[in-house]
Amino acid sequence: MAIAKRKKRFFDVEIPIIKKETQLRAYEMKELEGKYLKYDLTRFLRGKGTLMQFKVKMQDEKAIATPRKIQLLPFFLKRMVRKGTNYVEDSFSTETKDAQVRIKPFLVTRRKVSRNVRKALRNLAKEELVNYLKENTTEVVFEDILKNKLQKELSLKLKKIYPLSLCEIRALKIEKDLDLAPKEEEKVEVKKE
Repeated sequence: MAIAKRKKRFFDVEIPIIKKETQLRAYEMKELEGKYLKYDLTRFLRGKGTLMQFKVKMQDEKAIATPRKIQLLPFFLKRMVRKGTNYVEDSFSTETKDAQVRIKPFLVTRRKVSRNVRKALRNLAKEELVNYLKENTTEVVFEDILKNKLQKELSLKLKKIYPLSLCEIRALKIEKDLDLAPKEEEKVEVKKE
């Protein structure tokens, strides 16, 4: 008995954060659930070498990609660091309203500076980012990074210590999602005597 061959087809996947649509191959639409997709945003961001990773979720018979990770490519960072400057980088894990994330800020000073100035920049950047992330969801954070809103606000606050030639988020990755479902409180019965 002959077995019918199945062919993979292309299915549309929406990427709402950048208002674009792409296609993924699969046998059926349901198979796209949980698939990862990488998208190069270099042209979208006018030459700022950025790679973004998405996870596909099914909603009402539609495939929608939600951001999981954003990172600047090394060639872009190498071009930004010039002779006679210092760079400051950091990596730490913190929580947003709906997930645990790892964020890596990258700062470039205008001239060579002392270790104390670099340490002060790193500490203030960490403090500001932790406060900002605590108040927002991951979706808002990814949007602000794409619009350069987060970097601009951070740069203005760090300017008080030392003016920067570049203030970027080198990488942001969701480490784990936090459960948003409210926990049921245990009900304790009180016996009346």
